[in-house]
Amino acid sequence: MVIGRTAKRRSHPVDELLPVGKLAVYGFQHVLAFYAGAVVVPILLASAIGLNERELIHLINADLFTCGIASIIQSVGFWKIGVRLPLLQGVTFTAVSPMIAIGLAAGGGTQGLLVIYGSVIVAGLVTFLAAPFFSRLIRFFPPVVTGSVILIIGLALLPVAAADAVGGSAHPEPANPRNLAYALGTLALIVIIQRIFRGFLATVAVLIGLVVGTGVAWALGDANFAAVGDSGWFGVTTPFFFGWPKFTGAAIISMVVVMLITAVETTGDVFATGEIVDRRITRSDIARALRADGLATVIGGVFNSFPYTCFAENVGLVRLTRVISRYVVAAAGVIMVLIGLVPKAGAVVAGIPHPVLGGAALAMFATVAVVGVQTLSRVDFNDHRNVVIVGSSVGLALLVTAQPDLAKAVPGWAEVIFGSGITLGSLTAIVLNIVFHHVGKDFGPAVAGTPGAGLVRLDQVNRMSREEFVDTFRRLFQGPSWAVERAYDRRPFGDTSQLRSAFQEALFSGTHTEQRELLEFYPDLGADRVADGEAGEDSTRDQASAGLTRLTEDDQAEFGDLTSAYRDRFGIPLIVCVREAEKREAILRDGWRRLANSPAQEHAAALIEIAKIANNRFCDQVTDANPISSARTRAYGREPS
Repeated sequence: MVIGRTAKRRSHPVDELLPVGKLAVYGFQHVLAFYAGAVVVPILLASAIGLNERELIHLINADLFTCGIASIIQSVGFWKIGVRLPLLQGVTFTAVSPMIAIGLAAGGGTQGLLVIYGSVIVAGLVTFLAAPFFSRLIRFFPPVVTGSVILIIGLALLPVAAADAVGGSAHPEPANPRNLAYALGTLALIVIIQRIFRGFLATVAVLIGLVVGTGVAWALGDANFAAVGDSGWFGVTTPFFFGWPKFTGAAIISMVVVMLITAVETTGDVFATGEIVDRRITRSDIARALRADGLATVIGGVFNSFPYTCFAENVGLVRLTRVISRYVVAAAGVIMVLIGLVPKAGAVVAGIPHPVLGGAALAMFATVAVVGVQTLSRVDFNDHRNVVIVGSSVGLALLVTAQPDLAKAVPGWAEVIFGSGITLGSLTAIVLNIVFHHVGKDFGPAVAGTPGAGLVRLDQVNRMSREEFVDTFRRLFQGPSWAVERAYDRRPFGDTSQLRSAFQEALFSGTHTEQRELLEFYPDLGADRVADGEAGEDSTRDQASAGLTRLTEDDQAEFGDLTSAYRDRFGIPLIVCVREAEKREAILRDGWRRLANSPAQEHAAALIEIAKIANNRFCDQVTDANPISSARTRAYGREPS
């Protein structure tokens, strides 16, 4: 043990600097997974506001160049900027529709770009300065808000994809059978790849669809790459290439709202990546990630690009490949910077036919809408207030999406808001959530409940009868409810922390006999009755988090030997909070080691593990207006105050 303490501390695998060859290969893989999503935003924007091909080429190169810089900032980091995790930065899709509305309201073309860049720069500064305080604002973005916004984004962008599918908004030809063939063919190829292939190929299905679709169009004479020959091999994107940015209040407000929504997305991606790489995420990590978003967005506005956020596609790639070094993402950033210095690369992308792009965009934007539906599945729609929030925000968003000329009926300062379904719908969801859930006598965080079972707020907890309290929280513990009953005696609770502490203190204040009885009700690790759900859904969810409900026969036999030996030695089941355990191998190793402890020590250790399990289950029940999924909320909640 002394030797172990004096040995040099190993760095976390996230901080491992791989050989240059591996960095290049793994980094290029990230670029491939990212590339299609990265270039779609400038293509869609240019098509919508009427930019020419040369201007589009410059936008694509500026986007890739700035994406690389942003990814290096986020992954490598400096001072209090950058979360230092393998997170790739890209232009957020959330900003597409608002930017189109801003650009068109300013007259389109490069004049529209200048107003867009002005709002992007200010929104980036706001994000940078507000980063430390965002954890206080996050309660205003529960799933009912974020789910509505994500659903609206997907639905509002589908008309943009549809316009490209029929030849582009400038020269639509819906009756042209070739346009339909290219769009549906590209979409079909993406679906087929997703169905047949697994792993990396599935992650680059959109890229393959674009390449194959463009290749077929070129072979049939429907793709023009003349601009590739006219473009140089090297070119540096210069600050304010299109002119000095212009600043208007409505555009700035619209983009600040976009960055607030993007901050929620970034927070979720950071927690997800923290879980993948096994690194605990704290409030300071979130602040560093959001500062990087803000700084990257300011740089984007200066270097002719757009707002930035973490790319979820690459989060999935990290999980898939298990290559978790942040320097791999930094290498990807370097590669993107280099590609951004090659105008010919941008010219190739600019040559993608509109129908091919439309087919790919249909897949991507519809998927965004599905993610919104998934998020809304965590919302309690038995609470009619949530129905009103979602219905009103989605309804207004689709109203102005279907009838864009409605923006002409409002004052000039409001045209940007009413000219974008995403902006109007997002603001509606945020405001209605505040009105229904944070103003008036029903004010307060929801502290318990699940969809379909009704939410319980802290003020309601303090008014509960003993029976209601026990019925609400008895799932925190297996078996007897004496700990919950004694926690009830500690009312009133000033906040959720006091409520949590009441359960913990009640558990440890029980008699030895009561505690022993409680221990007996916890199921064995890896038991069939847990996998079958007979031990209760909470036990199943607990053990499933470490894969103990999907054991092979050999693994199940090994866990069976351990739990039998432990029960023979101490007369109680081996209790482990598997959600906080590293891996199954670690659970087995620590379990065999614990056999050497005394019965008194194991009694205490079992109580501590039960307290951890109850704490995690408590976090599952606590919604507290937090938009992050329960797993991410658990990581956030474990941060010491």
